Amino acid sequence: MIKRIFDILFSLLALLILLPFMILISIWIIVDSRGGAFYRQQRVGRHSRNFGILKFRSMHPGADSKGLLTVGGHDPRITRAGRFLRKAKLDEMPQLFNILAGQMSIVGPRPEVRKYVDLYNEEQLKVLEVRPGLTDYASLEYINESEILSQHDDPEKAYVEIIMPAKLELNLKYIRERSMGKDVRIILQTLSRIFK
Repeated sequence: MIKRIFDILFSLLALLILLPFMILISIWIIVDSRGGAFYRQQRVGRHSRNFGILKFRSMHPGADSKGLLTVGGHDPRITRAGRFLRKAKLDEMPQLFNILAGQMSIVGPRPEVRKYVDLYNEEQLKVLEVRPGLTDYASLEYINESEILSQHDDPEKAYVEIIMPAKLELNLKYIRERSMGKDVRIILQTLSRIFK
């Protein structure tokens, strides 16, 4: 209950502060490439329920039909504005609305697409017992995930066999150790990494 109140207050305050920047980013995206400013993708949330995660659009329309993973900083599907937004993690900003709606939390395991959730074992499925989050241990550890994937001949295989299990282990660690104090530390570490 305390976590949910914190999520609501934090996301409301963040939206009030960031709204002018979000409007400017929306205009930039629309001017930079064909399509709308926002992108909604189906992800798996708490209790294995699907929900539409909201992001600033960073790819050309229909690009996700060519694969769910983005590889390296020069993926041709990513727009010019999208490269900057992804690098600065600003494409995730609209998820503050998902948090207000109760679909997400500020801190928690990042929500995954159904294709990969279907590969989870019984232990890994425990990550679906909590609300997914905007940031967590795994987000910090794999902040440059697309660059890591670009070093592999088969990025899909590398994600499923190496990165995804490592991220899920960090997710389970968060669930075992979670507290408001840890959440605040993760938020501060995330902001520090983004500004660096």
